[in-house]
Amino acid sequence: MKAAVVSRFDEPPSYHDVPVPVPQKSSEMVVDVVATALHPRVRSQADGSHYTSTGVLPLVPGIDAVVRDFRGVLYYALLDDTAMGTMAQRTVVAKDRVVALPNTADPVAVAAALNPAMSSWVALRHRINFERGSRVLILGATGSAGRMAIQVAKRFGADQVIAVGRSPQRLSALTALGADRVLTFDQLDTAGDVDVVIDYVWGPPTAKGMVDLLSHRRDRGKDVIWIEIGSMAGPGAEILSAALRSTRLQIVGSGIGSVSGDTFREEIPSIAEAVTAGAFDVRTRTAPLSDVTAVWTQSLGEDERVVFLP
Repeated sequence: MKAAVVSRFDEPPSYHDVPVPVPQKSSEMVVDVVATALHPRVRSQADGSHYTSTGVLPLVPGIDAVVRDFRGVLYYALLDDTAMGTMAQRTVVAKDRVVALPNTADPVAVAAALNPAMSSWVALRHRINFERGSRVLILGATGSAGRMAIQVAKRFGADQVIAVGRSPQRLSALTALGADRVLTFDQLDTAGDVDVVIDYVWGPPTAKGMVDLLSHRRDRGKDVIWIEIGSMAGPGAEILSAALRSTRLQIVGSGIGSVSGDTFREEIPSIAEAVTAGAFDVRTRTAPLSDVTAVWTQSLGEDERVVFLP
């Protein structure tokens, strides 16, 4: 069968033959991959930079997909870290890591939306005690996950959502998704007192933005929780000690390890139901998996999610 294969961490995957996967346990099954998305988590898996990387090569990237079993039943599948991922014509999945989808489900939409929606959904439900009526600020709101976070926060009862990004033009489109205000990074000193920050950026923009945001809070005694989810601008951010001492700031992370695999599995049905019902706006672009090398190196819009069709 054909698959996208990573042979070197400094090169994009190539498309060639690999052995057909074989289940190693009775709790596993082989499935056909219908649609699998290319998102930042997969890119970091393929270049070895993700914190869960084992350094083992070769590997087939991909951690989730819409799949079909031998009976024709559609599922959304979430994989553990494995060398046999979802960017292949077939893969092996654990039976307790799949969620059946209705026949009316759009495989492309589900494949594109589940991962980015899951990041903020799980963070708000399981990493903090999120309260309805909270004011939420999203760093990196113009990306696919950031766009989803706007919609998730509103779904969970946020009173106000402030979307932050680099491009004023791209930010202006986010009000249609529920953003109450849009700001560029150099306007964070005008954000006011927010309760929760969802951060997909990290790096130097967060280091500066945290100071700008916190130093202009009117009520320094009111809690603000900073949830670190992504690191698009870099793996490290210099956090000034004054930021931690001068206001009631809590910094938490949300991802594999800080959230258990069981918790992710528990939330999949609800997220899949919402996506299938059309609750989220997601921008997709499809491509045959055979074009993986070319697509991997193309410059794509931040808010556009590529979905490969094996």
